[in-house]
Amino acid sequence: MRVFVTGATGFIGSAVVRELLDAGHTVTGLARSDASAEALTAAGAAVHRGSLDDLDSLRSGAEAADGVCHLAFIHDFTDFAANCATDLRAIEAIGDALAGTDKPFVVTSGTPGLDQGRVATEEDAVDPESFAAVRQPSEIAAVALAERGVRSSVVRLPRSVHGTGDKGFVAGLIAVARQKGLSAYVGDGTNRWPAVHRLDAARLYRWALESAPAGAQYHAVGDEGLPLREIAEIIAARLDVPTGSVTPEEAVAHFGFLGLVASFDCPASSALTQKQTGWQPVEVGLLADLEAGHYFDDAE
Repeated sequence: MRVFVTGATGFIGSAVVRELLDAGHTVTGLARSDASAEALTAAGAAVHRGSLDDLDSLRSGAEAADGVCHLAFIHDFTDFAANCATDLRAIEAIGDALAGTDKPFVVTSGTPGLDQGRVATEEDAVDPESFAAVRQPSEIAAVALAERGVRSSVVRLPRSVHGTGDKGFVAGLIAVARQKGLSAYVGDGTNRWPAVHRLDAARLYRWALESAPAGAQYHAVGDEGLPLREIAEIIAARLDVPTGSVTPEEAVAHFGFLGLVASFDCPASSALTQKQTGWQPVEVGLLADLEAGHYFDDAE
């Protein structure tokens, strides 16, 4: 299958590209820069120049492919709403190009924003009062494409997608702990984070591309919910700093933009995904990945 991948050189997208190539697919990746183009060529993928703002490039990339995996997102949380709007326009443009073809289109969403305080499932919708509700139109638009002759599906990623090279939330916690000499958690630290290894996530993307029925929604979740305090304690041990609690009111001052994220209790299950697809996470969990040490080598 000829697969067009957006976000193909990102932390997760590059793993998806490798997974697809190893399975015998041909991959063309969206590249905005020369560096991204060089990385794609080195990986064995073809290059399609463009960006999320260039809707014509997205349409032409989709039209030339047998299927699309959309992983690109502008990770600038200072203008999250605008970036969600860009994501929606990109999904609509790709969807227009694929309408009536029955080609697969796998779209990325997230478990953050689902109801807090209980284990969220694939059948749950985003809480309209959550900070992540602004991204919900993208998920709705992707699922709706099933009615337009597109074999669309959604892969929801958990808060932490981990592995060597991760620069996301966990790396941010490590940076704050290193800077402040304290590995902190919020309240009693029992609020839970779901997580998945990037290689496990990549396998689910491939399965969805190859086999998902139109309109399906999946959770790429390995660890259902890890207490933030356990994450903080491993970070403290590796950095040789103390652990300590901050109040919800102090969280933003201590963690910066991570303060809100560090306060959420948002476990999520992949039980339905595993039952429906046969996919199972097989890589190490987040705590073992932290214990392996590479996060702290990268943080030096």
